[in-house]
Amino acid sequence: MKHRQPLRVAILEAERILADAGVASPRVDAELLAAHVLGVERTKLPLVPLVDPPVIDAIGRLVAERAKRVPLQHLTGWVAIGGITLVVGPGVFVPRPETELLLAWGLAAVEGVPAPTVVDLCAGSGALALAIAHARRDAVVHAVELDPAALAWARRNADHRAGAGDPPIHLHAGDVADPTLLADLDGRVDLVLCNPPYVPTGTPVPPEVGDHDPETAVFAGPDGLDVIRHVVACSARLLRPGGALAIEHDDSHADSVPALLATRRVLTEIEDHTDLAGRPRYTTARRRT
Repeated sequence: MKHRQPLRVAILEAERILADAGVASPRVDAELLAAHVLGVERTKLPLVPLVDPPVIDAIGRLVAERAKRVPLQHLTGWVAIGGITLVVGPGVFVPRPETELLLAWGLAAVEGVPAPTVVDLCAGSGALALAIAHARRDAVVHAVELDPAALAWARRNADHRAGAGDPPIHLHAGDVADPTLLADLDGRVDLVLCNPPYVPTGTPVPPEVGDHDPETAVFAGPDGLDVIRHVVACSARLLRPGGALAIEHDDSHADSVPALLATRRVLTEIEDHTDLAGRPRYTTARRRT
């Protein structure tokens, strides 16, 4: 009979394997995979000193996949944002931690606005829309996504959050390049949030992105602005006077996205913001009153 083994040793071995494979956060990923196998929170791992051999084997199988640069979230099946958990997998963009900053800005922008109307463009998994609905139960939230596979993930997440007691959101299959998109909301929207495709085509990206995220959710033309140009036009049309807009962008867009917004005379208070690493990450604006 095989004896129970120290979990700490398994995590150290997993960390070594992941570090050798070039994974950016080997210790964190090793602990999250172990916690996933054990069905506990990562912070509870120290309370599990010894584990059975099948647990070690299960951790080892997941670590081997992660070492092939399969995204961590594809292996665990979930990602957390804004206090909620979403299911993700092949066919949908995995939300990144820096998008929490966009979410926080958006929530602050509609603080004190009763029953705000919010639109999430290029919604992907529905992360921003569902996080807004969770935090602001009085909000009327619309999410727009073009890709059918991503929209299916968004529907799954929307059904799950509604089942957990969050207010339902309105999901739309639509294209930000369509000048009639959400035309019934023209001039009535309090907040537009968007995490669009924005990486310039040809930019080197990690294998987790290049091999697993949908290409159309990542790349957006030679300058990375093909989708954002349409987002700016759409947002200027949807926002009410005083309404707010926030668009996530590539770290090469600190000047170009604010310049795009400045071409719309109805937009003002244009400001670029950095992420926690100090890189340019999103631009905000308001519609003139």
